[in-house]
Amino acid sequence: MLTLEKIQAAKIKLAPYIYETPVIRLYGLDDILGCNVFIKAENMQKTNSFKLRGALNKMLSMPIEQLQNGVIAASSGNHGKGVAYAAKLLNIQATIVLPDTAPIVKVEGIRALGANVVLCKLAERHAVTERLSVAHNYAIIHPYDDYHIMAGQGTVGLEILEQLPHVDTIVVPMGGGGLISGVATAIKSLAPHVKVIGAEPAVVSRYAKSLKAGERLLVEEQKSLADALLTLQPGERNFPIVQKLVDRVVSVEEDFLYSGMKIYY
Repeated sequence: MLTLEKIQAAKIKLAPYIYETPVIRLYGLDDILGCNVFIKAENMQKTNSFKLRGALNKMLSMPIEQLQNGVIAASSGNHGKGVAYAAKLLNIQATIVLPDTAPIVKVEGIRALGANVVLCKLAERHAVTERLSVAHNYAIIHPYDDYHIMAGQGTVGLEILEQLPHVDTIVVPMGGGGLISGVATAIKSLAPHVKVIGAEPAVVSRYAKSLKAGERLLVEEQKSLADALLTLQPGERNFPIVQKLVDRVVSVEEDFLYSGMKIYY
């Protein structure tokens, strides 16, 4: 299971290898949203995403015997880049299975780190990963449904509390649920009064629908501006954590995603 202690241990383990990214005030959004707005700038992380935290924590926690034949991961891009970076650091081979709709910048970024890339349909990523793992004895580094992955992502929550001790609400983007599971576990363990809100694209609202139904549902494949959040079903280990700890899940329509991009840029 996922615990605060595992997240704290991950923070110590990761410290020599990652950046403690800054929390930045976005003054321009204060009037629009009616509150003080900050971002946790994980785009400034090595590999430009929080995904490195989980991937590296997982791989540093595995016996070398499990890694010696190489690792494989299904990804929309960011997890794959994190796994590729960690594999290069540990001097092992990585294979990343990406949807054929993945942005070329993510594909090229993964290849630049020395990983092999396999392209397939979005809904087939995990099946292809399983087949290749069996065929070549690769160790699978799951993008979200793994407690070591969640613990690594949860270090984001620990840093937020240290950097912004008076925070009262944290909004977390949701795909499979790795980041929000880790962040919610850290936050609710140390500051249970802080609200944790998940945000997912409405076109693939797998968590909103699953929470309403009380079970994990598989939604239909769709396109979204949020191309990194297109997982079609909540993670098996993630779902009960979200059920227990997350205060609310919001489904965001594409028009709002597009408006948000215009405001940001």
